Amino acid sequence: MKLQRTLILLVTTVSVASLSVSGCINARDFEADAQTPAINATAQQDQYNLLYVPTPQSVVDAMLKIAQVNSNDLVYDLGSGDGRIPITAAQRYGARGVGIDLNPERIQEANANLQRSGVGNNVEFRQQDLFETDLSKASVVTLYLLPEVMTKLRPKLLQELRPGTRIVSHAFDMADWKPQQVQEVDGRTIYLWVVVLAYLTC
Repeated sequence: MKLQRTLILLVTTVSVASLSVSGCINARDFEADAQTPAINATAQQDQYNLLYVPTPQSVVDAMLKIAQVNSNDLVYDLGSGDGRIPITAAQRYGARGVGIDLNPERIQEANANLQRSGVGNNVEFRQQDLFETDLSKASVVTLYLLPEVMTKLRPKLLQELRPGTRIVSHAFDMADWKPQQVQEVDGRTIYLWVVVLAYLTC
């Protein structure tokens, strides 16, 4: 018989208030780009309706804090843009990071930022389709994706993430997945879920 997933629970608790996901690089380097949205123009990006809108550094900091990122973590940032989330995770917490983005210009920009960051050994950026990326090694997943993309991504997250993995989203929730925490930072909303149990049965 085919294996079927029968149970995956996400930790759910009552929401707290409401929140919205360098060497030479600092918050000001990133903040300058955080105001103007840019559209990624590849065919795959059009398919997934992916927009590139940088996450403000204050929100990046809050996302990593709410996820309780530490030096044992491997942070996967899906739609990593200029790389600020993995780079910040490595700089401030000693975590390892992997940034995934379809746009070669964003990957080039992220790698340029990484070269200046002083944490090049802990972070890498991959030009990949996030739906084809193996997430099984992640202990933290950060997201800033449109709702329709988040909905399509949910089965993959459930299938690949291990118990204890923290999922943090900037701006958009996961529909009927009730978050463990919701907070607000500078008018932005962020959401936290924690995978606590998953198993397969015949």
